[in-house]
Amino acid sequence: MSRTGGFPSSGGRTPAWGASACGWKDGTVTDAALPQPSSLDSAASAARVVRALVAGGVHDVVVAPGSRSAPLAYALSDAEDAGLVRLHVRIDERSGAFTALGLALGGQRPAAVVTTSGTAVGELLPAVMEANHAAVPLVVISADRPGELRGTGANQTTVQPGLFGVHVRTGIDVGAGEDPIRAIQDALRAALGHAIDGVPTAPRGPVHLNLAFRDPLVPAGFGDAWDTGVTGNTGVTGNTGEDRPATLPGADPAASAGADDGGGTALMPVGGAAGGSVGADGGGAAAVGSVGGAEAPVSADDGGTAAAGPGRTGTGRTVVVAGHGAGELAAVFAAHLDLPLFAEPSSNARFGGSAVAPYRLLLEHLGAPITRVVTFGRPTLSRPVTALLARPDVEHALYLPAPVAWFEEGRRPERIVDTLPELVAFAGRGEEGWLRSWREAGAAADAALQTLLADEQRITGLHVADAVWEHTDGNLVLGSSNPIRDVDLVAATDQHPLEVFANRGLAGIDGTISTATGVALSAGIPTRALLGDLTFLHDVGGLLIGSGEPQPDLQIVVLNDGGGGIFGLLEHGAESTTARYGPAVERLFGTPHTVDLAALAAAYGLRHERATTLEELDTAMERPIRGRSILEVRAERSTLRDLHARVRRAVASAARPA
Repeated sequence: MSRTGGFPSSGGRTPAWGASACGWKDGTVTDAALPQPSSLDSAASAARVVRALVAGGVHDVVVAPGSRSAPLAYALSDAEDAGLVRLHVRIDERSGAFTALGLALGGQRPAAVVTTSGTAVGELLPAVMEANHAAVPLVVISADRPGELRGTGANQTTVQPGLFGVHVRTGIDVGAGEDPIRAIQDALRAALGHAIDGVPTAPRGPVHLNLAFRDPLVPAGFGDAWDTGVTGNTGVTGNTGEDRPATLPGADPAASAGADDGGGTALMPVGGAAGGSVGADGGGAAAVGSVGGAEAPVSADDGGTAAAGPGRTGTGRTVVVAGHGAGELAAVFAAHLDLPLFAEPSSNARFGGSAVAPYRLLLEHLGAPITRVVTFGRPTLSRPVTALLARPDVEHALYLPAPVAWFEEGRRPERIVDTLPELVAFAGRGEEGWLRSWREAGAAADAALQTLLADEQRITGLHVADAVWEHTDGNLVLGSSNPIRDVDLVAATDQHPLEVFANRGLAGIDGTISTATGVALSAGIPTRALLGDLTFLHDVGGLLIGSGEPQPDLQIVVLNDGGGGIFGLLEHGAESTTARYGPAVERLFGTPHTVDLAALAAAYGLRHERATTLEELDTAMERPIRGRSILEVRAERSTLRDLHARVRRAVASAARPA
């Protein structure tokens, strides 16, 4: 058994996947005191793999068909028949990996993807990279040829150990006939950040198990293979609160207790507070004098600023930036200290009286007086926010109470804070009128924006983003590029979906349909996804779900403007560029197409409808989400730059009084 990979030098915040809630008591899965076999046949080895996955809290496994991975497929089939796991079969490994990523995100527990050998393993790399940077415990299991066939030119044989390099927390190569139990245990610990009692000591993230199998690959006497002596807590608790205790054949019932109420850690929302409980009054405000259960050293004198601490200037002009995965703690923190809150949609903090909706456009006009910034999560969307964080005259604190994968020690200039009392002392309470000025400017800018949109003759991406946010009360998945930025500009702060997901680890457009499918399947919550047409087409294979496979309740809203709209809003769309390179920009960046989405939907057996007016859009989204469907909204790409220029002018005019 050999290992590759390791933990990147990083630390910070991650979603609160509880190790105990995933079937762990003290960070280990117990193996019964039975003689360990000196050499397991493929069926027995696969059965032990599945037993250890189940004992470690893996509930969902995505399987791509293949011969070398057949022993795992048979073992998983038996486990599903016993009610221990739920299988999802995908013929496209890339789609399968992103589906597993979505299952892990939505279920807030590790999910696995299984492939055969060869190019199938390479197809997993995009999802593994996203899981790395987003700190998602994705368990990659690849089947391989035995050692004697490697390097011989044997069919479908390549160098699979170490294939994912720095993008996995650990990589373990298990030889044919070796007992895989310890490898599974170590891999799951690494996926959960070596969490002990729910507290990670390193960033969570993907792991790679490369398992070699010898012929025969079809089991004989397979019914006895389950009696391998592996026991552990097999209870699985999802975010629906449903407890699923399961006792494996031959396992000790006393070692198979439910995951919660038996020493387990209750699951928290993705991106939720990892540093303690948050006292709230139901309106997003913390109990007076405490944030996250910690006493806040806030003084009533000196204009309401906090007691002096390191880096304090006492001006009280602090803002809170909530990036991807920040969680509701950011909203509670801002409300408690009367500070403006700039919350990205996937922060899941975009609510409460401190939140300012069109913040990124207002920064140009109101940003100069800012003296201090507190950041939760990872900002990924806005150049104005990036510019704010880079200002040398602004003090900046980044709240990192637990490890994350995207942070590397010494690479960022801001002050790192890991306790709430220190963060409160740094931020201070907003000075008189500070929050009010931002809220009034935000309300005026939002009204100006809505007036402008009401006068538009054609439906735009901003209209669609507004409607999607308003009508979604379940889960929402946002595609990269313009859709998530449109939502960031117009989404109201007095209402929000149940949970917002987005692949912001690397912000790619690939795998978004599959990720949304996994999110919807994870807990059976109706889910809506907002995608651009290129994002949709890039993962159109994710629409293929085989007959008899679990089907999600998923509505895919596609803003179809016939190409890549975001490039027209960047430097590529500037007149100085298009005057010389107009046709090249359209071909190389706009990538125009004339794909018939209705025909694609019909080919995959999905319902399709097209909305051409706001009334049709609202009607389509008011209906309950049942099964899978595609809602296509056509928009004009050539006028997008002019629209956003008018939006900026309208916001500037509204912000002038402030």
